Amino acid sequence: MNDTSGRRDFLKLGMAGLATAGVLATVDAQKAAAQAASDSLLRTVLDRGKLIVGTGSTNAPWHFENDAGELVGMDITMGRILAKGLFDDPTKVEFVMQDPAQRIPNVTTNKVDITIQFMTMTAQRSQLINFTRPYYVEGVALLTLPTAENKTFDKLLAGGSATRISILQNVDAESSVHYALPQAQVLQIDTQANVLQALESKRADAAAVDLSTVRWLASRNPDKYFDAGKSWYSMLYGAALRQGDLDWLTFVNQTFTIAMFGHESALYDAAFKDYFGQEPPARHPGFPVI
Repeated sequence: MNDTSGRRDFLKLGMAGLATAGVLATVDAQKAAAQAASDSLLRTVLDRGKLIVGTGSTNAPWHFENDAGELVGMDITMGRILAKGLFDDPTKVEFVMQDPAQRIPNVTTNKVDITIQFMTMTAQRSQLINFTRPYYVEGVALLTLPTAENKTFDKLLAGGSATRISILQNVDAESSVHYALPQAQVLQIDTQANVLQALESKRADAAAVDLSTVRWLASRNPDKYFDAGKSWYSMLYGAALRQGDLDWLTFVNQTFTIAMFGHESALYDAAFKDYFGQEPPARHPGFPVI
């Protein structure tokens, strides 16, 4: 066999493998679930024919109603990604509106299959529920005005003690701001809306808010807000599942991983660009970076 015919046979085998993969992808979901434990939620959800997700509706860009009254956001997209993995249909999901205080109780009492609601992963919460793999790394970032002379982080840092930063009042507010801007004045304010108002009225040179909020506002309103280009204090967002169900946890983790790093990334990529104004990093075949 010469090199040319050998390569041709190899390519035929490769195409056959791809064709087989396509056939396997269409295997009935009920048969696929047969390997799961009899008491796994994976079987329950597939038998039910829809996924039930606990989430919110008032926090852009994570979960909110658009102008058409449709529930959208990054959390909502993650729910649809999971529904697509279960049923090959992203619409087969019911979203249950819940208060943030109900994120864990509604999971542990079986009111929802999963909570996807910008939930920060902590060791304390992990004693009560299982977290999925992270689907976003949140942080603190600085929002400024596009017309301000000191709109970039370098200018804010150079301003020293003359730089004023508004932030939501909390026990860690001072230390959080001073981690990035050691000499800045810290204006602790009662609500997030007033934190932004202090910036808009120029009582503050920058507002310290969530990185996702900075990217959402700066991308949607570039004539009003500017991303100063600094973020810190990483926090992981993960979905919450009941403990004791390895099959369900493994399935959700694999579905999220494929959507973020694999060949079925269309939903995740479109949402990431829409809600954060950025293209996701390119995935390069070869050495895994997931």
